[in-house]
Amino acid sequence: MLLSTCMAAEPTTAVVFGMFFFILFMFVLMIGGLVFWIFMLIDCAKRPMKDNDKVVWILVLALTSYLGAVIYYFAVKRSSKK
Repeated sequence: MLLSTCMAAEPTTAVVFGMFFFILFMFVLMIGGLVFWIFMLIDCAKRPMKDNDKVVWILVLALTSYLGAVIYYFAVKRSSKK
């Protein structure tokens, strides 16, 4: 009887706040990733490249979203700064 009473206890305030901040953190992370992805897509569209390269990079960015944006950033955008 004692075990079932402990299992049905309501979550503490710390747990509720922890869950709230975790959900808020994940939301901010997703919005940041979306903004980063859009900036990389715009950069790819404006950057002077061969037509075939531009089409391939836009397809990579469109089909792989966040992962494609990170790959594009390190492969094209960052290497062009050097």
